Amino acid sequence: MTQWWHWAGFNLLVLVLLAFDLGVLHRDHHKVSIKESLWLSFGYFVLALCFSGVIFHFEGRQAGYEFLTGYLIEKSLSIDNIFVFVLIFAHFQVPAKSQHTVLFWGILGALIMRMSLILAGSAILNAFHWVIYIFGGFLIVTGIKMLMTINDEPDLSGNRVTKFMRKHFRVTADYVGERFFQRQAGKLFITPLLIVLVLVEVSDVVFALDSIPAIFAITKDPFLVYTSNVFAILGLRALFFALAGIIHRFHFLKYGLSIVLVVVGLKMVINGYFGPVIPTEAALLLTLLIIGGSVVLSLARTRKLAPEAAAEEAFTGWVPLSPAKEKPQDKDAGK
Repeated sequence: MTQWWHWAGFNLLVLVLLAFDLGVLHRDHHKVSIKESLWLSFGYFVLALCFSGVIFHFEGRQAGYEFLTGYLIEKSLSIDNIFVFVLIFAHFQVPAKSQHTVLFWGILGALIMRMSLILAGSAILNAFHWVIYIFGGFLIVTGIKMLMTINDEPDLSGNRVTKFMRKHFRVTADYVGERFFQRQAGKLFITPLLIVLVLVEVSDVVFALDSIPAIFAITKDPFLVYTSNVFAILGLRALFFALAGIIHRFHFLKYGLSIVLVVVGLKMVINGYFGPVIPTEAALLLTLLIIGGSVVLSLARTRKLAPEAAAEEAFTGWVPLSPAKEKPQDKDAGK
């Protein structure tokens, strides 16, 4: 049974980790190297495994498997966030040092927002069992939508968030270090970095609407949902800097993530109607096979592909509130 001090203790641990990250590891806002990112990603992964050991010991085998499965699903889905972040940073030409600032504040905001969504989702599921079918159906539809938009090129210049902020706020012509606001001639301006931050936050909100129901398909315990979410998010920034330069080599991973959403949605609907007929261990194994298989296929396909050709595939997909660019064949068809 989860007590209030479990929540307090875990959130205190998160604050300590964030303070250590910002105040010690990155206090000079240096450019994050791939080696440093890999070690930091590995460190967060080990912490998650250690925490799962605590869950196994004190809460039992079932809770331990639920945490691990939820963590794996959330960690896998967070890679989709990285595809989007790469697109956003490339389009807005965000300097490397400023990318760390955006991701730090973006992830801090994501932690607060996701805790609210998880508590609300848990309360709704406990009060209305039939909502589980809505969550499951939403995951299935979202997974299919992701499959259909994998090869679309997003038009970030036409993004609704970008257009709204440029229309309603004064925006500086260029970046001003790591600042989000700047005074010029006595007037307050926002910098393009704030637009990027808001776009990152909005994207995370949209992705949270996929990932949180996906973990509720594994466990109804809000503490396990929250902790598995948080551990995945804490390592997201480090994972971004580790994978940003080679993310184009994981093209098939997009397909794998889409299929995982559909599978988890089906599990949620089937178990909601028939009872727990699909065990958590089966969901964990299937997720491992789908994600692992898509990674192996991606690396094999891009092994001999020219970096320029492989990189083109990284700039496709779906960015929330961004229309897809019209393809040449579509333009010709409209004539």
